[in-house]
Amino acid sequence: MRFLLPVGLIATTLAIAPVRFDGDKVLRVKLQDEKQANIIKDLAKTSQLDFWYPDATHHVAANMTVDFQISAKESQFVESALDQNQMHYEILIHDVQEEVEKQFDVKEDNPGRHSYAKYNNWNKIVAWTEKMVHKNPKMVSRIKIGTTVEDNPLYVLKIAGKDKRRKAIFMDCGIHAREWISPAFCQWFVYQATKTYGKNKIMTKLLDRMNFYVLPVFNVDGYIWSWTQNRMWRKNRSRNQNSKCIGTDLNRNFNVSWNSFPNTNDPCQEIYRGPAPESEKETKAVSDFIRSHLKSIKAYITFHSYSQMLLFPYGYTSELPPNHKNLAKVAKIATDVLSTPYETHYTYGSIASTIYPTSGSSLDWAYNLGIKHTFAFELRDKGRFGFLLPESQIKPTCKETMLAVKFIVKYILKHTS
Repeated sequence: MRFLLPVGLIATTLAIAPVRFDGDKVLRVKLQDEKQANIIKDLAKTSQLDFWYPDATHHVAANMTVDFQISAKESQFVESALDQNQMHYEILIHDVQEEVEKQFDVKEDNPGRHSYAKYNNWNKIVAWTEKMVHKNPKMVSRIKIGTTVEDNPLYVLKIAGKDKRRKAIFMDCGIHAREWISPAFCQWFVYQATKTYGKNKIMTKLLDRMNFYVLPVFNVDGYIWSWTQNRMWRKNRSRNQNSKCIGTDLNRNFNVSWNSFPNTNDPCQEIYRGPAPESEKETKAVSDFIRSHLKSIKAYITFHSYSQMLLFPYGYTSELPPNHKNLAKVAKIATDVLSTPYETHYTYGSIASTIYPTSGSSLDWAYNLGIKHTFAFELRDKGRFGFLLPESQIKPTCKETMLAVKFIVKYILKHTS
């Protein structure tokens, strides 16, 4: 990640210009062997590669496809190093700044208003949560579960039908700031659930028998920063002691195998785990809320992007959880269902074997807490746009994901006590 100013200044200077990415490229390299993997690792030491996939240098391995962003200034050097070593690569994005601007490709009828076909900034999302409660007072309530480092509220929307039975599902979106398609899905889910209740047989049944807790934006401060200052921001915005680098990766901050990967202990890394498990206000608020509702919560579903995967535990070990056959069966059918409207192909499996090993993730934490159905969606796409998915893909992404989520919830309703 590049910074145009020392990071300490960013937090204190309100009038700074947003980071621009003119001429930056996103390259995809297909690594044939260990030697090529080491070349990428060496390049990461000399050039500032912002890894898009996987999310850090230490995951880079033989036979892997690696996507990273490189500055205009350094791209020539990196490309010639790849050429010299006869490494196959393609340019996914020729100008990152152009793609940042082209994301907003859906025309607005009313620019000030919230729209399900567009990416909405934090102010619009807050206003939308109020509107949802106002429009559906019997079904929707808003719970403030805590605040962020910068004192923004963390809101969970509770959606329930007429029978206030105790089974519940917890869903969160936007744990990584730059993954904008994720909060877009949580908004879509709440909208569809309330709009189709009483009309759609399946949704009515699900809402009558289960409560849904939906956290539309987990990493509020980071999300705001990605809108106002740096579109590629990932972490939260907490200050780190004895470091000029800002932010903790909230999805490495949960109390599960937190200290197992030494590569997550550098505050300047995108996957910095924080000074202690649940050190971050956001992680603590979500953990406390889930712990206090543990008797009723039967499933935990978290939404990320990109790479089109449906993942289940574990990330911190290659061992599979006791009910992995059951999780794999659910994931297989869910991905089949998801592919029906647009033939979008998802892969599925455990985090460690399907994407890459992770420690301190919300998914593993929720599973080890006792929630035996935990899933993470990595939404569209497979890398053509990556984190810069155009708005024209929001609706199709949400529609197909909704089918998979409904299947998972139906299964949980039937198979959990």
